[in-house]
Amino acid sequence: MSILKVNTIQDKGGNAIISSDGAGTLTLPSDLKNTPAFAAKMSAAQSISNDTSTKIAYNTEVFDTDSAYDNSTNYRFTVPSDKAGKYFIGASVRSGSVTDTKKINLLLFVNGSEISEHFAQVVSSNSGEQYTLGVFKVLDLSVADYVEVFVLHQSGSSVSFSSSSSIGSYFYGYKLIGA
Repeated sequence: MSILKVNTIQDKGGNAIISSDGAGTLTLPSDLKNTPAFAAKMSAAQSISNDTSTKIAYNTEVFDTDSAYDNSTNYRFTVPSDKAGKYFIGASVRSGSVTDTKKINLLLFVNGSEISEHFAQVVSSNSGEQYTLGVFKVLDLSVADYVEVFVLHQSGSSVSFSSSSSIGSYFYGYKLIGA
């Protein structure tokens, strides 16, 4: 058995790649971390009018490594300075009761334009069904680009979208390493 003990591993130019404090805590350079990273959820149900594309108010931060998620005004993630790159972005939302043969769309927007959607066509003989939808995508984002989540339903009247943590309405993302 061999053991290698070092405090710092450097590249050819003498730059630290990995360093240790001797107590098991490793420090990695920022370009080897999946940051920025964020996750937010709804703290209360949100009523959404019929046939109206409406932004979801994910107003409670679970975490936000770079203070890049606005959880109080715009409910959006904005790419910070020097953090352009490819990001994995996802969202989910839980509907309230919807009627038979109606549709629900969950939409990702970048800089105010729709770029991805997932929809459910509700086909059930039961009224009052609830559905959880999810959407996710790898996006190539530039500094100051912002990502938002909208929902559109056609249930005939307003629907309350859930904030229940057990079934989840979340918005999350992180920068990909090496992409």
